[in-house]
Amino acid sequence: MKKWYMIVAALVLVGISIGIFYFAVYKPSAMRLPDDVTMETAWGAPYSFDDLPPKVRLVEFIYTNCPDICPNTTMQMAKLRDRLQKAGVFGRDVEFVTITIDPARDTKEKLQTYANTFGVTADGQGWVFLRGSEAETKKTADAFNFQYRDPGNGMMVHTSLAYLLNRDGRVIEQIGMGESRFRVDEVYEVIMDELS
Repeated sequence: MKKWYMIVAALVLVGISIGIFYFAVYKPSAMRLPDDVTMETAWGAPYSFDDLPPKVRLVEFIYTNCPDICPNTTMQMAKLRDRLQKAGVFGRDVEFVTITIDPARDTKEKLQTYANTFGVTADGQGWVFLRGSEAETKKTADAFNFQYRDPGNGMMVHTSLAYLLNRDGRVIEQIGMGESRFRVDEVYEVIMDELS
């Protein structure tokens, strides 16, 4: 009888190990920007995910009316951008991509105002602020398993993760959103390690 318990315990342990590997390693590495989506920047230029130049990218999903976690995360990204600029890699080797999950309310003008708040005043500065159709937004969010919904009051409920992609466009790190979870020093080190 003990032998059966040992076999069952071993099978349960193997199953748990496979599950941990799947959710912690395999599934994130399969996340990437969908090739067949073209969005629009806050300044009206098309931005296609197809054939992007090889860069390390930090992708965040936001909505401009968010009262807390979105602007806090974007502020941390602005601090990170400043460090990466000093290192001479921002724009050339590293790009930030901010995508609104509320394209119906987040017009180009609202997205421009949001971008301006964090020191981005035009396209071509190494940080793109994007909006797409509802379908393009959902397809892009789904590629990262990023969940969001509007409960009817305009205050979106959403996943609280940002995604760091390697030069091949695959997720290498999922980063918590918000001032306390987005650690600029740690993200900076991961990016610099990836570039070396």
